[in-house]
Amino acid sequence: MGFTDGWDSFADGWDSFVAVVDGRWVDRRPRRPEVAGQLRRETQLMPWLAPLLPLQVPVPWIREETPLVVRHVLVPGRAIAASDVVNGRVIGRFLHALHHLSPIEACRHGLASAGETRRRRAATISRLRGEVMPLIPVPQRNSGALLLDAVQEFPIDTIVHGDFGPDHVLVGDGQVTGVIDFGDVHLGDAANDLAWPLFGAPPAIADAVVAAYGVTADLGDRALVWHQLGPWHEVTHGLDIGDPDTVQRGVKGVLARLNRPKG
Repeated sequence: MGFTDGWDSFADGWDSFVAVVDGRWVDRRPRRPEVAGQLRRETQLMPWLAPLLPLQVPVPWIREETPLVVRHVLVPGRAIAASDVVNGRVIGRFLHALHHLSPIEACRHGLASAGETRRRRAATISRLRGEVMPLIPVPQRNSGALLLDAVQEFPIDTIVHGDFGPDHVLVGDGQVTGVIDFGDVHLGDAANDLAWPLFGAPPAIADAVVAAYGVTADLGDRALVWHQLGPWHEVTHGLDIGDPDTVQRGVKGVLARLNRPKG
Protein backbone atom coordinates (compact mmCIF):
# COMPACT_ATOMS: atom_id res chain seq x y z
CA MET A 1 0.00 0.00 0.00
CA GLY A 2 1.39 3.42 -0.93
CA PHE A 3 2.00 6.14 1.61
CA THR A 4 -0.95 8.29 0.54
CA ASP A 5 -3.47 5.42 0.73
CA GLY A 6 -5.68 5.81 3.79
CA TRP A 7 -4.88 9.54 4.08
CA ASP A 8 -6.51 10.75 7.26
CA SER A 9 -8.13 14.04 8.27
CA PHE A 10 -5.50 14.79 10.93
CA ALA A 11 -2.72 14.75 8.34
CA ASP A 12 -1.96 18.44 8.84
CA GLY A 13 0.86 18.44 11.38
CA TRP A 14 3.29 21.34 11.31
CA ASP A 15 6.30 19.07 10.80
CA SER A 16 5.07 15.89 9.09
CA PHE A 17 2.57 14.54 6.60
CA VAL A 18 0.54 11.86 8.38
CA ALA A 19 -1.42 8.91 7.04
CA VAL A 20 -3.46 6.21 8.77
CA VAL A 21 -3.02 2.88 6.97
CA ASP A 22 -5.53 0.03 7.30
CA GLY A 23 -6.89 1.63 10.46
CA ARG A 24 -3.91 0.16 12.31
CA TRP A 25 -0.74 2.01 11.39
CA VAL A 26 0.32 5.64 11.40
CA ASP A 27 2.87 6.68 8.77
CA ARG A 28 4.72 9.99 8.90
CA ARG A 29 6.86 11.71 6.31
CA PRO A 30 8.80 14.95 6.95
CA ARG A 31 7.39 18.17 5.50
CA ARG A 32 10.84 19.79 5.50
CA PRO A 33 14.35 18.30 5.21
CA GLU A 34 15.32 19.28 8.77
CA VAL A 35 12.43 17.22 10.18
CA ALA A 36 13.99 13.98 8.92
CA GLY A 37 16.56 13.99 11.70
CA GLN A 38 13.81 14.54 14.25
CA LEU A 39 11.90 11.49 12.97
CA ARG A 40 15.02 9.34 13.00
CA ARG A 41 15.73 10.41 16.57
CA GLU A 42 12.28 9.19 17.61
CA THR A 43 13.00 5.74 16.14
CA GLN A 44 16.05 5.52 18.42
CA LEU A 45 14.57 7.06 21.58
CA MET A 46 11.01 5.78 21.78
CA PRO A 47 11.76 2.01 22.00
CA TRP A 48 13.76 2.79 25.16
CA LEU A 49 11.31 5.36 26.51
CA ALA A 50 7.96 3.62 25.95
CA PRO A 51 8.30 0.71 28.43
CA LEU A 52 9.21 3.16 31.20
CA LEU A 53 6.01 5.22 30.91
CA PRO A 54 2.59 4.49 32.45
CA LEU A 55 0.61 5.24 29.25
CA GLN A 56 0.85 3.99 25.68
CA VAL A 57 3.03 6.12 23.39
CA PRO A 58 4.09 5.70 19.75
CA VAL A 59 7.14 3.53 19.04
CA PRO A 60 8.09 4.34 15.44
CA TRP A 61 10.43 2.51 13.12
CA ILE A 62 11.73 3.34 9.66
CA ARG A 63 9.41 1.89 7.03
CA GLU A 64 11.03 3.49 3.97
CA GLU A 65 14.35 5.28 3.57
CA THR A 66 13.70 7.18 0.31
CA PRO A 67 11.57 9.13 0.81
CA LEU A 68 11.81 8.72 4.57
CA VAL A 69 8.67 7.25 6.13
CA VAL A 70 8.39 6.16 9.76
CA ARG A 71 5.55 3.98 11.05
CA HIS A 72 4.06 3.16 14.42
CA VAL A 73 1.02 1.33 15.73
CA LEU A 74 -2.04 3.58 16.00
CA VAL A 75 -2.55 4.67 19.61
CA PRO A 76 -6.31 4.37 20.27
CA GLY A 77 -8.49 7.21 21.56
CA ARG A 78 -9.64 10.73 20.81
CA ALA A 79 -8.21 14.08 21.88
CA ILE A 80 -9.03 14.88 25.48
CA ALA A 81 -11.98 17.21 26.07
CA ALA A 82 -12.80 19.63 28.88
CA SER A 83 -15.28 17.11 30.30
CA ASP A 84 -12.54 14.56 30.96
CA VAL A 85 -11.52 16.16 34.25
CA VAL A 86 -11.17 12.84 36.03
CA ASN A 87 -7.97 12.27 34.10
CA GLY A 88 -5.95 15.04 35.69
CA ARG A 89 -4.24 12.70 38.12
CA VAL A 90 -3.34 10.30 35.30
CA ILE A 91 -1.78 13.17 33.36
CA GLY A 92 0.15 14.31 36.42
CA ARG A 93 1.50 10.82 37.05
CA PHE A 94 2.49 10.43 33.40
CA LEU A 95 4.45 13.69 33.38
CA HIS A 96 6.06 12.88 36.71
CA ALA A 97 7.24 9.52 35.34
CA LEU A 98 8.58 11.09 32.13
CA HIS A 99 10.36 13.92 33.91
CA HIS A 100 12.10 11.63 36.38
CA LEU A 101 13.72 9.35 33.80
CA SER A 102 17.48 9.59 33.35
CA PRO A 103 18.55 12.31 30.88
CA ILE A 104 21.91 10.56 30.56
CA GLU A 105 20.28 7.32 29.43
CA ALA A 106 17.95 9.24 27.12
CA CYS A 107 20.90 10.90 25.40
CA ARG A 108 22.51 7.49 24.99
CA HIS A 109 19.35 6.48 23.12
CA GLY A 110 19.30 9.40 20.73
CA LEU A 111 17.99 12.39 22.67
CA ALA A 112 19.83 15.58 21.72
CA SER A 113 22.23 17.04 24.27
CA ALA A 114 21.69 20.05 26.53
CA GLY A 115 24.03 22.00 24.26
CA GLU A 116 21.76 21.36 21.29
CA THR A 117 18.74 22.55 23.26
CA ARG A 118 20.64 25.65 24.31
CA ARG A 119 21.50 26.45 20.69
CA ARG A 120 17.95 25.84 19.47
CA ARG A 121 16.46 27.89 22.28
CA ALA A 122 18.76 30.81 21.53
CA ALA A 123 17.90 30.65 17.82
CA THR A 124 14.17 30.49 18.57
CA ILE A 125 14.30 33.44 20.95
CA SER A 126 16.29 35.44 18.41
CA ARG A 127 13.65 34.76 15.78
CA LEU A 128 10.79 35.67 18.11
CA ARG A 129 12.50 38.97 18.95
CA GLY A 130 13.08 39.76 15.30
CA GLU A 131 9.80 38.61 13.74
CA VAL A 132 7.08 38.56 16.41
CA MET A 133 8.07 41.47 18.64
CA PRO A 134 7.56 44.07 15.85
CA LEU A 135 3.95 42.86 15.50
CA ILE A 136 3.19 43.56 19.18
CA PRO A 137 1.84 47.03 20.06
CA VAL A 138 4.52 49.22 21.63
CA PRO A 139 2.90 49.35 25.13
CA GLN A 140 3.12 45.54 25.40
CA ARG A 141 6.64 45.10 24.02
CA ASN A 142 8.37 45.46 27.37
CA SER A 143 6.31 42.58 28.76
CA GLY A 144 7.22 40.54 25.70
CA ALA A 145 10.91 41.28 26.11
CA LEU A 146 10.82 40.22 29.77
CA LEU A 147 9.14 36.97 28.75
CA LEU A 148 11.86 36.12 26.24
CA ASP A 149 14.59 37.10 28.71
CA ALA A 150 13.10 34.74 31.30
CA VAL A 151 12.86 31.75 28.96
CA GLN A 152 16.51 32.15 27.98
CA GLU A 153 17.56 31.24 31.54
CA PHE A 154 15.19 28.33 32.21
CA PRO A 155 16.65 24.88 33.06
CA ILE A 156 17.77 22.31 30.51
CA ASP A 157 17.89 19.17 32.62
CA THR A 158 14.73 17.10 32.04
CA ILE A 159 13.26 14.86 29.32
CA VAL A 160 10.21 16.77 28.09
CA HIS A 161 7.54 15.95 25.53
CA GLY A 162 7.84 19.48 24.18
CA ASP A 163 4.32 19.84 22.74
CA PHE A 164 2.13 18.55 25.54
CA GLY A 165 -1.41 19.73 24.82
CA PRO A 166 -4.97 18.45 24.42
CA ASP A 167 -4.44 17.32 20.81
CA HIS A 168 -1.78 14.87 21.98
CA VAL A 169 -3.51 13.40 25.06
CA LEU A 170 -5.92 10.66 24.00
CA VAL A 171 -8.89 9.24 25.90
CA GLY A 172 -11.33 6.39 25.36
CA ASP A 173 -14.24 5.21 27.49
CA GLY A 174 -13.54 8.02 29.92
CA GLN A 175 -9.91 7.06 30.52
CA VAL A 176 -6.63 8.38 29.17
CA THR A 177 -5.36 5.84 26.65
CA GLY A 178 -2.08 7.36 25.58
CA VAL A 179 0.07 10.32 24.63
CA ILE A 180 1.19 10.91 21.04
CA ASP A 181 3.43 13.15 18.91
CA PHE A 182 6.89 13.07 20.46
CA GLY A 183 8.38 14.99 17.54
CA ASP A 184 9.48 17.80 19.86
CA VAL A 185 10.85 15.60 22.66
CA HIS A 186 14.05 17.12 23.99
CA LEU A 187 16.18 17.81 27.02
CA GLY A 188 14.73 20.96 28.53
CA ASP A 189 12.58 22.50 31.26
CA ALA A 190 9.98 20.30 32.99
CA ALA A 191 7.70 23.33 33.25
CA ASN A 192 7.32 23.33 29.47
CA ASP A 193 5.09 20.23 29.67
CA LEU A 194 3.07 21.72 32.54
CA ALA A 195 2.01 24.84 30.62
CA TRP A 196 -1.20 23.42 29.15
CA PRO A 197 -2.24 21.25 32.15
CA LEU A 198 -1.89 24.17 34.58
CA PHE A 199 -2.99 27.14 32.46
CA GLY A 200 -4.85 25.83 29.42
CA ALA A 201 -6.87 22.96 30.87
CA PRO A 202 -10.01 23.23 33.05
CA PRO A 203 -9.31 24.04 36.73
CA ALA A 204 -10.25 20.53 37.86
CA ILE A 205 -7.55 19.03 35.61
CA ALA A 206 -5.02 21.65 36.74
CA ASP A 207 -5.68 20.97 40.42
CA ALA A 208 -5.39 17.21 39.93
CA VAL A 209 -2.13 17.57 37.99
CA VAL A 210 -0.66 19.78 40.71
CA ALA A 211 -1.53 17.18 43.34
CA ALA A 212 -0.38 14.10 41.41
CA TYR A 213 2.81 15.65 40.05
CA GLY A 214 3.80 17.66 43.10
CA VAL A 215 4.11 21.00 41.29
CA THR A 216 6.20 23.55 43.19
CA ALA A 217 5.66 27.31 43.09
CA ASP A 218 8.76 27.78 40.92
CA LEU A 219 7.60 25.14 38.44
CA GLY A 220 4.20 26.79 38.26
CA ASP A 221 5.72 30.21 37.62
CA ARG A 222 7.85 28.86 34.77
CA ALA A 223 4.90 26.93 33.35
CA LEU A 224 2.97 30.21 33.09
CA VAL A 225 5.81 31.74 31.09
CA TRP A 226 5.83 28.77 28.69
CA HIS A 227 2.04 29.10 28.38
CA GLN A 228 2.42 32.77 27.52
CA LEU A 229 5.00 31.89 24.89
CA GLY A 230 2.76 29.41 23.05
CA PRO A 231 1.03 31.82 20.62
CA TRP A 232 4.37 33.30 19.56
CA HIS A 233 5.04 30.02 17.74
CA GLU A 234 1.68 30.23 16.01
CA VAL A 235 2.78 33.62 14.63
CA THR A 236 6.03 32.22 13.20
CA HIS A 237 4.17 29.22 11.79
CA GLY A 238 1.79 31.59 10.03
CA LEU A 239 4.75 33.51 8.64
CA ASP A 240 6.34 30.28 7.43
CA ILE A 241 3.26 29.15 5.52
CA GLY A 242 2.27 32.63 4.33
CA ASP A 243 -1.08 32.64 6.14
CA PRO A 244 -2.04 36.13 7.42
CA ASP A 245 -5.03 34.73 9.34
CA THR A 246 -2.79 32.39 11.35
CA VAL A 247 -0.41 35.28 12.04
CA GLN A 248 -3.25 37.52 13.20
CA ARG A 249 -4.71 34.78 15.39
CA GLY A 250 -1.29 34.20 16.92
CA VAL A 251 -0.76 37.89 17.68
CA LYS A 252 -4.16 38.02 19.39
CA GLY A 253 -3.11 35.04 21.50
CA VAL A 254 0.19 36.70 22.39
CA LEU A 255 -1.60 39.81 23.64
CA ALA A 256 -4.24 37.83 25.51
CA ARG A 257 -1.62 35.89 27.47
CA LEU A 258 1.10 38.48 28.01
CA ASN A 259 -0.39 40.09 31.08
CA ARG A 260 -2.11 37.04 32.58
CA PRO A 261 -1.66 37.22 36.37
CA LYS A 262 -0.04 34.44 38.31
CA GLY A 263 -2.18 32.10 40.36
